[in-house]
Amino acid sequence: MESENLRNAAPGAEMSKEIGDLNLAYMLLAQKLVKQDRAAAMFRLGVSSELADMLASMSLAQVLKLASSNFLLCSFRIDDHPSMAAVVGEEKDTNLQQAHMSILMSARRLQMLEA
Repeated sequence: MESENLRNAAPGAEMSKEIGDLNLAYMLLAQKLVKQDRAAAMFRLGVSSELADMLASMSLAQVLKLASSNFLLCSFRIDDHPSMAAVVGEEKDTNLQQAHMSILMSARRLQMLEA
């Protein structure tokens, strides 16, 4: 029934619901990561110590309210074509690809700390 209602709704309404669902999944995962291993979560999510603390302390109501936005809360951390092309190159094996991604994320984190 719900999927039928979404199909009959405006295309923007369906997209907003999908964005909200993605935001909720992302926020719950981010919160879980921070609570399990704060340092690793900060690196993986690319967030500051203050934001990690905030994520860990958010109530479910706060998470739901934030997730209901029709703007994506997560974003591409590799935001330029050359870096993305280097990471997703078809000739790379999985281990090399993961190592390359770790190097890029570490370099980006250092740039953010220096700024």
